[in-house]
Parts: sequence; C-alpha cells; structure tokens
Amino acid sequence: MRIGEIAALVGVTTRAIRHYHHVGLLPEPERRPNRYRTYTVRDAVLLARVRRLTELGLGLDEVRDVLADDAGRELGEVLAELDADLARQEAELAGRRRRLAVLLASGPGEGEPLSPALAALLAEVPPTGSPAAAKDREHLTLLDASGAGGEELYALLGPLASDPAVLALYERLDELAEAPAGDPRIAPLAAEMVAAVPDAVFDAIPSDGPVVAGLGEALLAEYPPAQAEVVRLVMRAFVERGRR
Repeated sequence: MRIGEIAALVGVTTRAIRHYHHVGLLPEPERRPNRYRTYTVRDAVLLARVRRLTELGLGLDEVRDVLADDAGRELGEVLAELDADLARQEAELAGRRRRLAVLLASGPGEGEPLSPALAALLAEVPPTGSPAAAKDREHLTLLDASGAGGEELYALLGPLASDPAVLALYERLDELAEAPAGDPRIAPLAAEMVAAVPDAVFDAIPSDGPVVAGLGEALLAEYPPAQAEVVRLVMRAFVERGRR
C-alpha cells in the first residue's frame, strides 16, 4: 500500500503518518525503487492501534509505552483485539444513536441527553408543578449520566413515578421550603418517603456503582434547612437499607 492508501484505510492523514514516523511510533517501511513507501497489513494494524490509543486520550509517549508492551505479539492476536475494540465502539455508537432518537422524538428544544430507559420512566410521570419533584428529576438525570442507573432500576421506579401518593410526598416536602430545621413534620415525612421505596429497587442498584466524594453534601446544599434535613434522613436510611 502507498501512504495515501493506508491513510484512507485507517482514517488518518498522511501528515499524521509522517509525524508518527518522525517521532518513532511507526517504523519507516521499505521503499520501492521510485522512493515511494510500501506499507503492509501489519503497518496498517499498528497505525490503527496508534489512532485508537490517541483517541482514548493517551499522549504519544504513553502510546509508545503501550506499543512496546505489545512487541512480539502475533498478528492474529492483535487483529482480534482490534476487532473487539471496534465492536465496543459500535456498541457505544449505537447507544448514542438511541439517545439521539429520544431527543429527536421529543421535539426541538424539549429533549434532554437521557438514556431511552430513563426517558421512558420520565414519560410516565404525571405533570406537576412541584419544585421538589423537578429537583428529583434533575438528580435522576445525574444518576443516568454517571452510569449508576439502568433499565432494571428505571423499570422498578416506574410505578413510583406514576403513583399519586408519591406526588403527595413531594408536595409535603414543598411545604417545608420555609420551615426551620427542627420542624416536627420532618421525621415522619422522611420515614414515609423511605417506606414508599420497595426493597427490589435497592436490589437493582449495583453495589459497585460509581461513588463520588462530596456528592451527598452537594445535593443537600440545594435544599433549604427543613427540606435538607428530610433528604439527609432519607439518604441515611437508604444507605442502611442498601447494606442489608
């Protein structure tokens, strides 16, 4: 293959290839009598690996270290690994297209970057003017973005999302917006909120899911004192139930 052909095959520029030659990432191939470089399939595999590693965010020095660790591997093994990498990229692309489909279906200006499963869950939520319910929706989108959610969890939350009794709990939380942290309504409301969540929901939450230091404090800071105390009690009870 000529340099333009291998560049087109792998999806890089000829300028990038020449730079990889210059910094020693890609060995200089043999040249024909007319001085044109002649590239092999192994050169293409190596170039594709360089491209993949740089797209993952590795610097060229880091790429060089990775390639050094792979020295001496059989071509078939490297090809199989590249094929698996492409399969993962295809799956990621398919997931992005599913999210895009949700956005397009929701209409211009109305969509959010949600997974299809969460979008289906939120579609079951009846219209409400509750600020507390709106804030919980924001927290669900954060859960979705962090990867801690999932189809099973969202399916279990579906009945809660459409339950009028759950909306009434949000409205009672709204009533505490101007209340002090010692309001006597706090503890009973927190207990009812915890009791409303079935054990199956906790079973569906991955025990090894992502944990972000300081997230709890950041969530509590969004609420006024009495509401923050309700949320704190609910969060503590959820942690205790999740450990059982």
